[in-house]
Amino acid sequence: MHSKACDALRKQGYLFFSPDSSAAVKPCMWSKRALRGGDMCYKHQFYGIESHRCIQMTPTLRCNQRCLFCWRSMENEVAHEIELTPDEIVSGVRKLHKKGLAGYKPHKDVTAERWNVATETPNQVAISLSGEPTCYSQLPQLVDLFKENGYTVFVVSNGTRPWVVQRLYPTQMYLSLDAPDEETYTMLCRPKGDYWERIQESLSYLSSRRSAIRMTLVKGLNDHSPEKYARIIADAAPTFVEVKGYMYLGYSRSRLSMEQMPDHAYVRSFAEKVARLSGYRIRDESPVSRVVCLEEDT
Repeated sequence: MHSKACDALRKQGYLFFSPDSSAAVKPCMWSKRALRGGDMCYKHQFYGIESHRCIQMTPTLRCNQRCLFCWRSMENEVAHEIELTPDEIVSGVRKLHKKGLAGYKPHKDVTAERWNVATETPNQVAISLSGEPTCYSQLPQLVDLFKENGYTVFVVSNGTRPWVVQRLYPTQMYLSLDAPDEETYTMLCRPKGDYWERIQESLSYLSSRRSAIRMTLVKGLNDHSPEKYARIIADAAPTFVEVKGYMYLGYSRSRLSMEQMPDHAYVRSFAEKVARLSGYRIRDESPVSRVVCLEEDT
């Protein structure tokens, strides 16, 4: 694997399973905050996930899109790697998660009880760190093995590989819907191939499992045509829809401006339009994360 890419990510807190693989773990800000007794992320508010017991990871950093709003570096691509087996990943993931949190153990606000549950009994895996997880050839087997080992599993995918999505049954399946039409998708997500129809196929599998569509709203780029988003959502019939504002973070700052980051009121207003037109309603919201959760209006 390209060492330059690895070195840059290590400085950002990525922990790699192997020198030859891009599979990685990185405890998120919310995990560290919750460990210190602070607030948890919106996944706790919406779905009951305890942030300090949640492992954020990816089986690969490879990706087939170059989304303008992505916080990751696209300058140091992972070109070649040796994939790890699901067994290797599952057996090593808790150790890496603990290593990533190690610096917080002596913190005055970290209790022994919280430290123990966070590092000895984490119970949730978010396969959402970076890269496109469906590019990993054994993702369905990995998800199943995590579940067999007592974890709940959230998978976040761009939906460009529907033959993989069709075989995935995580606790919750997330698919990104970042454009209301193919033209906007091509401009914003810069795919490596002709993927729009593939994404529509992936969306068609959501109604048969607990699922969420995630929309990342970038002001001035994809914040239009709520009726088109609504039509796609109504057809897909996911359990939830998350409308989330683009955050001006990481490498995306070299591609977009701070003015393209919508405030929560803007996100909520757009979410209300999409909800009304798709037959959904607002279930919950987290202003600090600029995200609104919708569910079917039954």
